[in-house]
Amino acid sequence: VQLQASGGGLVQSGGSLRLSCAASGRTDRRYAMGWFRQAPGLEREYVAAISWTGSFRATADSVKGRFTISRDNAKNTIYLQMNSLKPEDTAVYYCVVGESTRTLSQGGSYDYRGQGTLVTVSS
Repeated sequence: VQLQASGGGLVQSGGSLRLSCAASGRTDRRYAMGWFRQAPGLEREYVAAISWTGSFRATADSVKGRFTISRDNAKNTIYLQMNSLKPEDTAVYYCVVGESTRTLSQGGSYDYRGQGTLVTVSS
């Protein structure tokens, strides 16, 4: 599975961005997808996950109420709508594919990871 993320950029504090991630290759599996991020000098951090059907979604406490994950299986694409952005959201955001939302959100384990897209939030 290949993952192509896009939508990052520079935004002011309080602003919004929408990230997209298109999957290609072996997309016949009913996999969960999600987002992780990594800021300079910090550990990788789980952000959000969504099940194959989209019926189960989970977000990290640090972004709860501000970020929303969604998916369009017809386009093999997931999205991360980020509102009320803060400088501490600055990071490279990675799209991932995993066994389930639980393995992504609780285990921090994924099967595939795409190249990241940089999000920079200025104060």
